[in-house]
Amino acid sequence: MAENPGTTPVEIVTFGCRLNAYESEVMRAHALDAGLANAIVFNTCAVTAEAERQARQAIRKARRDNPDAQIIVTGCAAQVNPDSFAKMPEVSRVIGNMEKLEKRSFGIEATERVRVNDIMEARETASHLVEGFEGRARAFVQVQNGCDHRCTFCIIPYGRGNSRSVPMGEVARQLNALVDAGYGEVVLTGVDITSYGTDLPGEPKLGQLVRRLLQAVPGLKRLRISSLDCIEMDEDLFRLFAEEERLMPHLHLSLQAGDDMILKRMKRRHLRDQAIAMSERLRAARPDIVLGADLIAGFPTETEEMFANTLRIVEECGLTWLHVFPYSERPGTPAARIPNQVPKPIRKDRAARLRALGAEREAAFLASRIGKVEDVLVESGGLGRSAHFAPVALPAGLAEGSIHRLAVTGVAQGRLVTEHPAVGEAA
Repeated sequence: MAENPGTTPVEIVTFGCRLNAYESEVMRAHALDAGLANAIVFNTCAVTAEAERQARQAIRKARRDNPDAQIIVTGCAAQVNPDSFAKMPEVSRVIGNMEKLEKRSFGIEATERVRVNDIMEARETASHLVEGFEGRARAFVQVQNGCDHRCTFCIIPYGRGNSRSVPMGEVARQLNALVDAGYGEVVLTGVDITSYGTDLPGEPKLGQLVRRLLQAVPGLKRLRISSLDCIEMDEDLFRLFAEEERLMPHLHLSLQAGDDMILKRMKRRHLRDQAIAMSERLRAARPDIVLGADLIAGFPTETEEMFANTLRIVEECGLTWLHVFPYSERPGTPAARIPNQVPKPIRKDRAARLRALGAEREAAFLASRIGKVEDVLVESGGLGRSAHFAPVALPAGLAEGSIHRLAVTGVAQGRLVTEHPAVGEAA
């Protein structure tokens, strides 16, 4: 969640994914340009029922703390379930996921209490330039929105609509502007980023987009790709990981499970052997690559044996950064209607076991970096990120947004420790 509401004329409280965070900055700019004041905007997430519950709780608290503020609710939960938020006495207005990216939604003339249109009618992805929201270090560029797939546990397509892409030339324009503004790293983000280009002339793939961006923006020092679906990774993208040092050796996979039956019941598009083969191919192309993954514990019908396959795939894919969710029923999804739901205490226990394994894998990776030299992007508060996205404790005096080669001397509190002065600014 964002900082506490009520501290600025327009406060944005963000739940959920990086794309939501990107869009929050679009809304912040629109709200300020439109002259909105004394307002709190909640950008909600619908990925689980718990995410929606947390948003409601935060909205109620914000009203208690800010009795005179206008409270606007938007995001995926508002798109999927607008009436429920409109019925909350604390809420002033509800706007949809398309409408939240329109400046007129935040103008003083915008009085419609509920403005949520059919997201499935969306045909374009708004290409808004955001100057970055992690200080002056890292910026995010939305290249795709929506999803054409219908995983049984996921409500997101109904909050985001079908897949649609930003033309390559527009993405390149944004990257050039961000580099000119001094950003050392840019992350390409979207809902289902490997579906990029299917709606554009010529149907370019994600790899073609990345190659063009690296050629068109020579001043870009570091490029990252957000979470992607392993079965849809194209040949050009594999080659780029082997050839292009500016493409960071770090990928986060939308894996979800390691058991074939559970993957089929989730209606995923890959099986476990395909995920393992893809991970092995990535390491052959880029031996130092570090992989993370989303994993769901306790999906309906999951037995202990099936869960053991998910535990094993962490090792078999060589995963380091794990993002673990205990399965949460989401009303309106097919998975919520499956009769054999795993008891919640078992879900929580399995999630805890996965997280413990993830903590072991993370600790082992951090320890393996001791004695090595890392190119570190300087963030704020004495912290930075290595090329592998490892958190780094920094020496004092390094400028935010700069990239430095630092010697790793140890690990403390889950961060690489760099006690020596910078060896020199990286190229």
